[in-house]
Amino acid sequence: MANLATNFIGIRSPNPFWLASAPPTDKEYNVRRAYEAGWGGVVWKTLGSEGPPVVNVNGPRYGVIYGADRRVMGINNIELITDRPLEVNLREIKSVKRDYPDRALIISLMVPCDEDSWKSILARIEDTGADGVELNFGCPHGMAERGMGSAVGQVPEYIEMVTRWVKTHSRMPCIVKLTPNISDIRKPAEAAKRGGADAVSLINTINSITSVDLDDFAPEPKIDGKGTHGGYCGPAVKPIALNMVAEIARSPETRGLPISGIGGVTTWRDAAEFMALGAGSVQVCTAAMTYGFKIVEEMITGLSAYMDRKGFTSVDQLVGRAVPNVTDWQFLNLNYVTKARIDQDLCISCGRCFAACEDTSHQAIAINPGRVFTVKDEECVACNLCVDVCPVQDCITMVELPKGTMDPRTGIVVGDYANWTTHPNNPMARAAE
Repeated sequence: MANLATNFIGIRSPNPFWLASAPPTDKEYNVRRAYEAGWGGVVWKTLGSEGPPVVNVNGPRYGVIYGADRRVMGINNIELITDRPLEVNLREIKSVKRDYPDRALIISLMVPCDEDSWKSILARIEDTGADGVELNFGCPHGMAERGMGSAVGQVPEYIEMVTRWVKTHSRMPCIVKLTPNISDIRKPAEAAKRGGADAVSLINTINSITSVDLDDFAPEPKIDGKGTHGGYCGPAVKPIALNMVAEIARSPETRGLPISGIGGVTTWRDAAEFMALGAGSVQVCTAAMTYGFKIVEEMITGLSAYMDRKGFTSVDQLVGRAVPNVTDWQFLNLNYVTKARIDQDLCISCGRCFAACEDTSHQAIAINPGRVFTVKDEECVACNLCVDVCPVQDCITMVELPKGTMDPRTGIVVGDYANWTTHPNNPMARAAE
């Protein structure tokens, strides 16, 4: 089997699957169970300084978005950082690390934005034996209102400043956890790098309200008739997370900066996608909260089997492999032309492709009285919508037109798009005129 062991910024773990800083990593009992289940690492739920006590709500803390089959697609949480005493957490961390020296253990931190507060807590955690720290600059609720979390993560200058404090006062590897609640994820990543961060992790939760009770007229989850915005995570945020990871991985200013990928990782395939886009480790929360700690077994066996099929002997051979193929729109190949093709043997005549194309796309699918559906090449723009809505896998596929043939839609010979920017059939060229 492929070797899944990782060395992420000097932090070793038997596999790249870490539990993210969240309710599943709030105490020794949970973390020990996670390690026994097979998780390669854990980011301990965010610790704060010994200032005013953190008090979480004693009512519902989660709002959920379901898929059609009631599968959890996203969770919105309004939970704050740990409300357990700092001394208790530190004692438990030391005990766990002593008993599981081969597993990664990172401590998430969030304290007020002054150097003395960071210096003080760093001095106290050095003795735990933990492998590193993760600076929580992402939480969008509760702590942000107190000038921490995403309130720091949205200001690159603050990120650079605090990261520099941490690197000045600690020997431990430092991961900066980035908030997605920002217009350009590259700016905070660049600030973290300037401050000396060893890595970044992303994404933290997305600021959100998942639903409204239409009887009580309050956001959910409700606390005594009131609701608030929270942090959204789970499978629904994965596309956003993948894009942000890729942006950092391919940006000249942050290229080479190690990344721990977070955001909707539920299967080995999700993890592999993050890794292909540059993540050296992946962090999981919602999947564990939905299915339990043993879900990591599927992730381990699935990733191992995939790597064996591809001939990869180490995780490093997968990390970043897709980054060179991420580009900007203007660099896409206009000489590549495809058309939809319907396999009549697989077609169940449901008509979803026809309805979608006829009503909302390019009227490129014809229907005859016998409910046989065919593609009109002269109208097909290869948008792929018919493939996406078809309930039968591989019934509709996109087939590349060979070079030298004429595209019946544009009248241009495939492979002859050199002058496409000025071609009269190009709507952008017509608009410019």
